[in-house]
Amino acid sequence: MFIQAKESVFDLDWSKDYTYGDIHKQDEVQFSTYNFTVADTAMLFQLFDTFEKECQRLLKEDLVLPAYDYVLKCSHTFNMLDARGAIGVTQRTGYIGRVRNLARRCAESYVQLREALHWPLLKDKSVVTR
Repeated sequence: MFIQAKESVFDLDWSKDYTYGDIHKQDEVQFSTYNFTVADTAMLFQLFDTFEKECQRLLKEDLVLPAYDYVLKCSHTFNMLDARGAIGVTQRTGYIGRVRNLARRCAESYVQLREALHWPLLKDKSVVTR
């Protein structure tokens, strides 16, 4: 916006003939309506729990990359619940902790996976300090 001297993201030049708003404003309106007013919070709470359980199951199967995909789904679902105001202040910390714990476990599993593969993309293996 600064470079193009625009006051609104919707006024950004997308191409010679179109702005970002021409291309994406309707998307923004529909997703904002869904995220902030229409999304089914009961379903989202169920999805969060389902995604969390699937992440944990995949980690037990040593499938770290699919597990991480479920961390992202948990994070997105949390953000949807938060946007709807469905998570209270005290609950919020707990949900953030649950997502953080899954992400930490995925990160640890990923390091173990790369180590088991003998760091195949690392050219100078002397930098590994484990």
